[in-house]
Amino acid sequence: MLAQRLSLLLAATLLAACAHQAQPLNEGAPQVTACPSGFSADIRCLGGRDSAGAFYLIAMPKDWNGHLVMHAHGGPLLGAPTAKRVEEDLIRWSIMPRAGYAWAASSFRQGGVEVRAAAEDTERLRRIFVQHVAKPQLTFLHGQSWGASVAAKGGEMFTQGKPYDALLLSNGVIGGGTRSYDFRLDLRVVYQYLCNNHPRPDEPQYPLWQGLPEGSTLTRADLDQRSKDCLGLGLPAAERSAEQARKLKTIVDVIRIPESSVAGHLNWATFHFQDISSKRTQGRNVFSNIGVVYRGSGNDAALNAGVLRYAADPAAVARFGADTDPSGSIPVPVLAVHGIDDPIAFVELESVWEATMARAGRADGLVQAFTGDNNHSYLSDATYVSALAGLTAWVQQGRKPTPVTLDAGCKLAQASFPSPCRFKPDYRPAALESRVPTRR
Repeated sequence: MLAQRLSLLLAATLLAACAHQAQPLNEGAPQVTACPSGFSADIRCLGGRDSAGAFYLIAMPKDWNGHLVMHAHGGPLLGAPTAKRVEEDLIRWSIMPRAGYAWAASSFRQGGVEVRAAAEDTERLRRIFVQHVAKPQLTFLHGQSWGASVAAKGGEMFTQGKPYDALLLSNGVIGGGTRSYDFRLDLRVVYQYLCNNHPRPDEPQYPLWQGLPEGSTLTRADLDQRSKDCLGLGLPAAERSAEQARKLKTIVDVIRIPESSVAGHLNWATFHFQDISSKRTQGRNVFSNIGVVYRGSGNDAALNAGVLRYAADPAAVARFGADTDPSGSIPVPVLAVHGIDDPIAFVELESVWEATMARAGRADGLVQAFTGDNNHSYLSDATYVSALAGLTAWVQQGRKPTPVTLDAGCKLAQASFPSPCRFKPDYRPAALESRVPTRR
């Protein structure tokens, strides 16, 4: 099995290397478009749809500093791409053009958990920018959340001609697809043990790693109603029954996620898992909970005896890993900034990322910094300004940033961009295994 997995990974790597040599660009020029409401007249927006079907948006500040930020968004979203996605990204990341950086983002040509394709879409947009807009002095590849895995893949896939000078990964889902989502299978099996309504006993049964069977008509609203019925989610704590409160506390304590993120993770463990099983792995399982010992309930023995157990298919793991697991072989500086209390992408994933880059011989090319944030979707304006300034000094002057210098830079940035600075220079994340049980 191990030999088979290694063979599949090698084949995928060789094919990727052949496929990602620079090809002639045959893309039309972006068109002037209205920036989202609230943007200064000093920022000009360009947009379009590339040859693969991805929408994109570019923001050019009047006083451009010559640097370009290529943004890889989080999610991933499911369904067809939309222009609304990149508009929302620009609104959230407006600090980039406001701080003088050109900014560009792709919607990606398809929805779902497809990392390499998203990296290709981002690189295609970079080439559109260079050909039709301007030639930047420096290009930074920024990935947020799931987009950090896209950026990490892009950083290893596209190295010919050094298209990217450095990577910025913020609150990244950076443990690879074969490890980052294990706890969501744990959530599904513990939820089903407690609630037995996803699926209900009178509905067709399916393995929970599948997310949902193909053809299911279950909606997000339906799922929310089921979790409300069982756990009281969406109700004030005072209106939950004692049984609902007990079950919700069990999930929070066993899975080690805050109450506020239970509904979101259950949603991803349903619809994203369906995308993975139906579109990425030919209907085979990539998630295992064999050997997992669940702890924190009122009766751990009964819980461990009662939860459903699933073994992963090695070939499916290899196939999924070839797309979603970064190698760490990134030849340019990488700065990862992560909120310690991120409720979506556990900060412990950074321990996996550190080990990944070390195995690739790139430990010296990584700086990790941590903040006291508990918001997954955004850190602060001053934090990002400091991070980009730190990367610029690293690339141009060889001055490698540290958590201490990033904290100092953040406080300097507050003068122009008033916002919190929460760097914790002494923090080190624990191993992922300290939060997500080990499995075979």
